Amino acid sequence: MRKKTEIAQERLAVRMKHDFIKNWQIYLMILPVLLYFLVFSYFPMAGIVIAFEKFSPALGILKSPFVGLENFKDFFGSYYFTRLLRNTLLLSVTTLIFSFPCPVILALLLNEVYNKPYKKAVQTISYLPYFISVVVICGLIKNFTASDGFVTQIVVELGGTRRNLLADPDLFRPIYVISDIWQNVGFNSIIYLAALSGVNMELYEAAAIDGAGRWKQTIHVTLPGIAPTVIIMLILAMGGLFNVGFEKVILLYNSMTMETADVIQSFVYRKGLTDANFGYSTAVGLFNSVINTALLLTANRISRKVTETSLF
Repeated sequence: MRKKTEIAQERLAVRMKHDFIKNWQIYLMILPVLLYFLVFSYFPMAGIVIAFEKFSPALGILKSPFVGLENFKDFFGSYYFTRLLRNTLLLSVTTLIFSFPCPVILALLLNEVYNKPYKKAVQTISYLPYFISVVVICGLIKNFTASDGFVTQIVVELGGTRRNLLADPDLFRPIYVISDIWQNVGFNSIIYLAALSGVNMELYEAAAIDGAGRWKQTIHVTLPGIAPTVIIMLILAMGGLFNVGFEKVILLYNSMTMETADVIQSFVYRKGLTDANFGYSTAVGLFNSVINTALLLTANRISRKVTETSLF
């Protein structure tokens, strides 16, 4: 039995060596991606130990005092824990509910457009906000929602009061979600447009012969055809549910909206870089990552059982 295993391993090594020699250019193209993940994703994981220390840059990771779970206990027992968890959940779930379906809907609508110049124009216009820097986007949002901004002017025309909309805690989440849809809907629809191109056209012809109109064809042919792609994207979205775009939050929130705008990652940013409390901020960030991993595994398991579609 051992000899058979060794022979199989030798054969596998020979095949891999032969494949590498034959396709070395392709392996070379993969190298920058591997280096990127090693340098920015895997090597930094060694810093997780800081979450269990009272970390001091002068002492380093190895010599900083070990405090066990003290940083986690301080966070769970603090006033900020409930507020951060509530704000992160509300903002991320609201964004998921309203933002996730929009690229699917846009892709379905574009799929029904047969005027190619018009279709390309709509795609280009919807893609543009994605390629604008977050800093510029947030600057535009601040200008639009200022007391003399055009969004505020529309609110006034509809019967609202003139004020700085970003100074209202109750309006922070709607502004965040609407701007997120505006910024990402076009680019995210590319995946679903690609999935739509893979739907078998014969199914549409068969549905048309059976008397199905465009709406019924969409319900019974198009949506089932792109369902695996939608499910995979939903699983990935669930895995990043707690990863609210903190750059955008930091650039938009202020002292008046902190009660509803402050999320876990913006708190990590303040504690780590502003207050230099590295151990505490690492513990909070580790808690956030564990929750995201649990959500990803749960969503993937449920999807595998219910729809037989999963990431792994």
